[in-house]
Amino acid sequence: MLKNSNPTQTNAWKALQKHFTEVKDRHTLSLFEKNPARGEKFTIKWHDFYVDYSKNRIDEETMKLLVQLADECHLKDAIEKYFGGDLINNTEKRAVLHTALRAPENSVVNVDGKNVMPEVVAVKHKIKQFSEEVISGKRKGYTGKAFTDVVNIGIGGSDLGPAMVTEALKFYKNHLNVHFISNVDGDHVLETIKHLNPETTLIVIVSKTFTTLETLSNALTVKEWFLKSGSEKDIAKHFVAVSTNLQEIDKFGIDPDNVFPMWDWVGGRFSLWSAVGLSIALSVGYDNFDKLLKGAHAMDEHFRTAPFEKNIPVVLALLSVWYNNFYGSESQAIIPYTQYLQRLAAYLQQGIMESNGKQTDRDGNAIPYQTGVIIWGEPGTNSQHAFFQLIHQGTKLIPTDFIGFKHSLHGNTDHHNKLMANFFAQTEALLKGKTEAEVRKEMGDKVNEALVPFKVFTGNRPTTSILIDKLTPESLGSLIAMYEHKIFVEGVIWNIYSYDQWGVELGKQLASKILKDIAATELSAHDSSTTNLLKQFKS
Repeated sequence: MLKNSNPTQTNAWKALQKHFTEVKDRHTLSLFEKNPARGEKFTIKWHDFYVDYSKNRIDEETMKLLVQLADECHLKDAIEKYFGGDLINNTEKRAVLHTALRAPENSVVNVDGKNVMPEVVAVKHKIKQFSEEVISGKRKGYTGKAFTDVVNIGIGGSDLGPAMVTEALKFYKNHLNVHFISNVDGDHVLETIKHLNPETTLIVIVSKTFTTLETLSNALTVKEWFLKSGSEKDIAKHFVAVSTNLQEIDKFGIDPDNVFPMWDWVGGRFSLWSAVGLSIALSVGYDNFDKLLKGAHAMDEHFRTAPFEKNIPVVLALLSVWYNNFYGSESQAIIPYTQYLQRLAAYLQQGIMESNGKQTDRDGNAIPYQTGVIIWGEPGTNSQHAFFQLIHQGTKLIPTDFIGFKHSLHGNTDHHNKLMANFFAQTEALLKGKTEAEVRKEMGDKVNEALVPFKVFTGNRPTTSILIDKLTPESLGSLIAMYEHKIFVEGVIWNIYSYDQWGVELGKQLASKILKDIAATELSAHDSSTTNLLKQFKS
C-alpha cells in the first residue's frame, strides 16, 4: 500500500503557500530579463525529447519546494511500489502494472508472489503471430478472401487508446483499414459498417467482462450484420475477443484460439500496451507495435531512475500541482502540432480525469483541496483559430503543453516550417504578451484610443514546450508513458487512489433502471425533471 499523507500538512506545502503570496503577481518575462540563460536552465534533454518549462511561473525556489513536496509525500517509495507490483489500487485490491506489458521479456515482475512475465510474453507472441497472419493474407475469411478491414468494438480504454495510436501512426499503416465502434449509438454502428464487406472484415471485440452494455450491444448488432452474409460457424473465422469471460465468448461463437486474455492488474485506460492494442498491431504491424512498447519502457526507466529535478513526468506533475492547487487553475490544454495526434487530448482526458477526478483521499476522507485537472485541446494550428483567444486574453489561467516535432514525416519542409513557426510564436506570445505602449507604437500616428485596451495582451500565460525529433512508434510510446507517469505522481501528491473509477458506476446503474422504464407502460419513481424528460421521449 501507498503511504498516506495529507499534502496540505507538509512543510513544503506551507512553504509553497508563503512563496506563492510573494511571487503570484510576478511576470515571468522579468525572470528572463534577470537571467538570459533561463531558457537553458529550466529544460530537460532526454533521448530525442527536449522539454522546456522555462516559460512557467516558477523560479529555483519554486522547484526546490515542489520537489520537497514530492519527497514529503513519499514519491520515491510510491514509485518503487508502483513498479514492484504492490496492490496500490487499494479499493479494488489490485496491482497497477501496465508497465510490465512493455518490460523486456527476461524481466521478473511479481504479483502476489507470482512472476507474470511468462504470461505477458506468451500473449505478445500470440499477438505477433495472429497479426502477421492477417496482414500477410495467410489467415483468411470464410470465403477464402484475405481481410481488408478490421473493426474494433470497445469503449473507454478499449477504444480511446487504440483509436488514438492507430491515428497517430497512420504514416506507418499497412493495407488494412481499421475502424472503431464505441458509442452505443446505432447510427454510429451502422454508419461504420455500411460500406464494409463481411467476407473481408475482421471484428475485434474488446471487453474484459464481455458484458459491458455498450460493447455487447454493438457486437450483437455487428454479428447480426455478419450473419446476413455468413453463417454461425463462420463467426469463428471473423470474430476475435480480448476478454476474460470464456463462457460468454463461447456463447457468442468465437473460437477459443481467437481469444486474447486480459489481467486485472491492467486498468482499462492504460491497456493499449496489452492485447487491447491488437488493432494497433494489425494496423501498423507487430514490429511497430513492439517499438511502441520499447519507447514506453524507455520512459519507464527514465521515470524510475532520474532525479526528480530532471525527471520529465515528475516535473510536469509538479507544475500541474503548482497551478491547480496554488493558482486555482482548473484546466490544462494539450496542443500537439501535428494532425496525427488529433485524438491525443481525448485520450488524455480519460487517462487524467478518470484517474485523478477524486473527492476522497486514501483514508476515506473528503478532500478539502483541488484534485483532477480538466484536460482539453486540439492540434495546432487549428486550435489557434478556435480557442486560443481564451488562452491569450481570457480571464482564466490555462497552463498549456505544446508538443512539436523537429522533422515532418512526409518531408514537406515548407509546410513544416510554417507549422512550427506558429508553435514557437504562440509560446513566445503567451509569455511576452503586448503592452499598451507596444499597441500604441504599432498604431503609429493614428492611435485609436478606444481600441487600445482590446489589443493589449497581458502575457505571463504559462506554457511547456515538448520538442521531439520525429513522430515514430518509439517516440509516441515515450510520450504516452510520460503522461501516464505524470498521472501517477499527481495522485501520490494528492493522496488519492488514481486507478479505480467508482464515479462511472452510478450512471450505469440508473441507465439499466431507465432502460426498463422506456419499455414499460408506467415509469418507476424519479425526480420530476427526469420523469418529464422520459415522458417527452416516449410521447
